[in-house]
Amino acid sequence: QVQLAESGGGLVQPGGSLRLSCAASGSILWFNAMGWYRQAPGKERELVAEITSGGTTIYVDSVKGRFTISRDNGKNTIDLQMNSLKPEDTAVYYCYLTTPRWYWGQGTQVTVSS
Repeated sequence: QVQLAESGGGLVQPGGSLRLSCAASGSILWFNAMGWYRQAPGKERELVAEITSGGTTIYVDSVKGRFTISRDNGKNTIDLQMNSLKPEDTAVYYCYLTTPRWYWGQGTQVTVSS
């Protein structure tokens, strides 16, 4: 069984920064990728950023240049550094891991508002 624990959400003003972290624990011998989805009220869940075990990263166009995903394979953790935050970044952010079976965290709220 794999568990994912997220931290780092909160309230921030437009233009500010937040750093999300996700720690995976349990029976993890290998993973394909880890990343973050988000879901805003009334909208579908969308992929924000992903990093593979080989270090390849992908980002949704709306966050390119503002968000950076990084990993520590030795600790099975990933971080999402979010800069220049906008109100449209407001959402619940979910960490995931694929082995390729999918595992999800509980989600952490990010609110960007003045």
